[in-house]
Amino acid sequence: MCGICGEVRFGGGLPSVSAVSVMADALNPRGPDAAGLVVHANVGLGHRRLRILDLSDKSQQPMVDAALGLSIVFNGCIYNFRELRAELEERGYSFFSGGDTEVILKAWHAWGEDCVSRFHGMFAFVIHERDSGRLVMARDRFGIKPLYFAQVGGALRFASSLPAIVKAGGVDTAIDREALHNYMTFHAVVPPPRTIYRGVRKLAPATIRVYEKNGSFKERRYWDPPYRRRAGDAAVGREEWQERLLSALRLAVKRRMIADVPVGVLLSGGVDSSLIVGLLAEAGQRGLMSFSVGFEEANGEKGDEFVYSDLIAEHFGTDHHKIFVPSADLMEALPETIAAMSEPMVSYDNVGFYLLSKKVSQHVKVVQSGQGADEVFGGYHWYPPLMNSNNVVADYAGAFRDRSHETLVAQLSPEWMPDRDVSGDLLEAHLLRDGADTAVDQALRLDSTVMLVDDPVKRVDNMTMAWGLEARVPFLDHELVELAARIPPEEKLRDEGKGILKDVARKVIPGAVIDRKKGYFPVPQLKYIAGPYLDMLRDALSSQAARERGLFQRDYLERLLDSPLEHITPLKGSELWQVGLLEMWLQAQEV
Repeated sequence: MCGICGEVRFGGGLPSVSAVSVMADALNPRGPDAAGLVVHANVGLGHRRLRILDLSDKSQQPMVDAALGLSIVFNGCIYNFRELRAELEERGYSFFSGGDTEVILKAWHAWGEDCVSRFHGMFAFVIHERDSGRLVMARDRFGIKPLYFAQVGGALRFASSLPAIVKAGGVDTAIDREALHNYMTFHAVVPPPRTIYRGVRKLAPATIRVYEKNGSFKERRYWDPPYRRRAGDAAVGREEWQERLLSALRLAVKRRMIADVPVGVLLSGGVDSSLIVGLLAEAGQRGLMSFSVGFEEANGEKGDEFVYSDLIAEHFGTDHHKIFVPSADLMEALPETIAAMSEPMVSYDNVGFYLLSKKVSQHVKVVQSGQGADEVFGGYHWYPPLMNSNNVVADYAGAFRDRSHETLVAQLSPEWMPDRDVSGDLLEAHLLRDGADTAVDQALRLDSTVMLVDDPVKRVDNMTMAWGLEARVPFLDHELVELAARIPPEEKLRDEGKGILKDVARKVIPGAVIDRKKGYFPVPQLKYIAGPYLDMLRDALSSQAARERGLFQRDYLERLLDSPLEHITPLKGSELWQVGLLEMWLQAQEV
């Protein structure tokens, strides 16, 4: 819900109204319903609004509470805002609007930094305190809502997307070598605070940062769930874990039904999205709209899972919409899809989500989606081998990394290679820190709090918000994840992964959707690159801009272009698509 931006000059002076306006204009697709800009002293705040809660102008942003001396721009949704409002009213606070934005303002005034721990939801917000001059930045526990920032001259700029900051000018857009190493190692994931640009950073999930008037700041992580068994968990049997999980899932889905507009669901036909449909139906949602997308097959690989999404839609009587994308339409949509990315993302299903969101936005403004279940409940193939691991860093890296540091030496140009394995260092730091009982727990924690944030979560946010569509992800309800973190790994890895989730799903949805080979959001044309797709990548990598940038060794690029099908990463991604997408994204930002 919405796009936020702003500029603050800690050394005094007026913020650039033109820069804030440029950023806000760039965020227009995220919030097509209304716009606002407020300047006070050294701070300028901009906002683009998508009306989901309190459709009146009373919840217009930037929101200013003159009595409290607070201003806010906020992107997201606080699902328990009504309960928090009631609690704040008991403390004597009065409200002039009916939405969640004002609740955040009052909660900050009442509880300070502790307010974020009370929020159930997805959020990125910035609050300015008039009297103290402080600026507060906060991001939700899973980074579902983005928040980028950059130092530009004597100013700090922030926005919901990286391109919005860049378009305002003055940003150092040199490539960050360590970020490039991460990109090539983790199939495009660049963990915070880095981005591919040296001059732009992003606030980490579950983080609150408070700037003082002089520009100094402190930040802290306010949520870090233990992946450990509690005392007494050993006595909990399988049936009880299932009951607890089903109860938590019901609550997570119910929380995300809150809206003053209809809520639909993205239905891939897999277990995760099908379970959401079943729980919505169980909760009494009527006239539920569901949406699926499919593509032409390539190289003998089917490009849709309509047989399963149709089954669920018919079983629960949803108002189902299918979109089939011919190859010509897919090709035409790729430039728009790449332009909609806040950062370069190589997953093939970006274009699927982009085109699906275009269709969905013609019907609803809010959808629930199934991202996160694999990372939370152990659905990926690299988890089972870790059950008996004696070296989690090496074993995880062997299954997950696209390439080793040594391999990268022969692929990146020497000037772009860090002098050490920075991606390996990152894995070691995250995997080996305290708070996880087993190697599987360590890997699930890393994937759910780091890798997930800058791959599926960012992908869904970028592609849906490109069409003014808000996506809510119940599998990332933080209380649900806290419960899942306690469930023994063997319960998750049963039944070829997500065993306990499948057990619960059997109580809600038809077994035919559960007892089948694991599927993905297939876009085979981008996996088996040929014809016009190969020509497009060849043009991008042979362009003058690419040659001047010189990120990759020419002989490596020639090998990729000569035989793209022979260069597939361990996670079955195309190396050519990975390097070509990066170059196309960089060129799109320079237009």
